[in-house]
Amino acid sequence: MMKGHKRSISLPRLAAYGFILPPLLYLVVFMFWPLGRQMYMSLTNTRIINPNHGRFIGLGNYERLLSDPSFFQSVRVTLVYAVLAVIFGVSLGVISALAIDRPFRGRAIVRSILLFGWAVPNVAASLIWLWMYNDRSGVLNRITEALGLGRYAWLTSTDLALAAVVVVTVWQVAPFVMLVVLAALQSVPGEVREAATIDGADGLSTFRMVTLPHIRPAIQLAALLVCVWSIRRFDIIYLLTGGGPVGSTSTLVVKIRQVAFENHELGLASAYGAVGLVLALAIAGLHFLFEQHRMKWMSR
Repeated sequence: MMKGHKRSISLPRLAAYGFILPPLLYLVVFMFWPLGRQMYMSLTNTRIINPNHGRFIGLGNYERLLSDPSFFQSVRVTLVYAVLAVIFGVSLGVISALAIDRPFRGRAIVRSILLFGWAVPNVAASLIWLWMYNDRSGVLNRITEALGLGRYAWLTSTDLALAAVVVVTVWQVAPFVMLVVLAALQSVPGEVREAATIDGADGLSTFRMVTLPHIRPAIQLAALLVCVWSIRRFDIIYLLTGGGPVGSTSTLVVKIRQVAFENHELGLASAYGAVGLVLALAIAGLHFLFEQHRMKWMSR
């Protein structure tokens, strides 16, 4: 009996290990091992012409980063780009979700139109916006000319290039935020809203006291994802501006491409990647610490 009992216990455990092992192997082979290789490569002077014979130089690459003004510029551009994408992308997504939450005629069509930016592949979206931003024949310059505002060099001006890239990013991430918040809105009890309305609360008070507490976790999660995605985003920025003009849109990821494939310095590029990883982990850690502090404060 004891043997049968032990066998009945071990089989579920073996089944559990069997389910866990494939994703664990996937993470080790395709995530942790390449990440470890990158961290080690950041401590070497590896070059792309001789990738397997880099000499260990310790923190030499990081010392070069700290003495390079373009590194601090890329960090600043990355943070500004991520903050603007979060602020405008999340705000527009939440407003869109609230707008289409209530039933109205043609809601399905409006929802499909709002999701267009999220459904279009990044390369196709970049080509669309390249045409719209074109200095001579772009639709945006035609609109500004019709309004008497003249033409603008949207992608070649140091004052406008980053804002132009942010607009495209917001156009893409806002539909994702809208979907997340719209799903959270479905969990708001309708009777609670009705009770607040009966008690005399106006629309703003009902949203602040009833709706917002239910959808706040979804908004925070969407903001965190948009922030991390913005730090990692490469394709849209590179296709629109290539990191220019004069590095005004050169984020850390774009800088990695330049250092690795134009300057041929894989070790230094790995150091850039390590900084980007630390930055993303720091933002995620701050988010979770804030959530823990808020939950403790609310439980008092």
